[in-house]
Amino acid sequence: MISVAIIARDEERHLGAALASAAAIAGEIVVLIDERTTDRTAEIAQTHGARVFTEPFRSHAAQRNRALERCRGEWVLFLDADERLTPELVTEIHRLALPDGAQSTDVTLVQGFWIPRFNLYWSRRLRGGGWYPDRQLRLLRREMAHYDERRLIHEYAEIDGPTSVLAGHLLHINIESLAELRHKQHEYAQQEARTLFSSGVRARPRNFVLQPMREIMRRFWTWHGYRDGWLGLFLALVMGYYELVKYVHLRHLEHGG
Repeated sequence: MISVAIIARDEERHLGAALASAAAIAGEIVVLIDERTTDRTAEIAQTHGARVFTEPFRSHAAQRNRALERCRGEWVLFLDADERLTPELVTEIHRLALPDGAQSTDVTLVQGFWIPRFNLYWSRRLRGGGWYPDRQLRLLRREMAHYDERRLIHEYAEIDGPTSVLAGHLLHINIESLAELRHKQHEYAQQEARTLFSSGVRARPRNFVLQPMREIMRRFWTWHGYRDGWLGLFLALVMGYYELVKYVHLRHLEHGG
């Protein structure tokens, strides 16, 4: 059985479509809701047959670990509310015939699957800049997966065993407005600064110049952001700016900020 798990806060706008896209492969649906949620997220989840749990927010990694504990399936597919399974991905997962328990099939050797993801900015699929193929380790054998709770942002699963890569895609409705982009990247910059600080990293003067320049060049040239034209250049500049913001926050933390 596959458990589809979503961690969410105030996701009434996106959640229903995400769950609908996964309905064909879900043996159960688990939605773990941040207790700060004030909208109809829980009600929408329940209308889709989800088991709903409310937890105080600690970190994204901690929420995913709590969701893993709540799931009952041998396999867990983590999905964000602003993501959709494409029909091709649904078909591919069906064809995997993932076993429950230690059945003697080739797939039992694999403990997790990476899934490529299309990122949409203003409804446009990006082709470069690190936004594609953007593979995510999301289909996991539950007992072999864990998230490092020291990572405050961009958490990823640690798998005890080999992994493989699927061909079908997730579709990620990433950014739809400038305000959303500004809010999201500012939050990421703060969380990344806290992660660096807790790891013992300290800001150096060169970081305020070289790191933003490196990020811009990496996004636009090394990772082929130029394939997305003016939008690729804009996003490279934005990511360079928030690299600077990250180190400004790190310096503030060093001074007790």
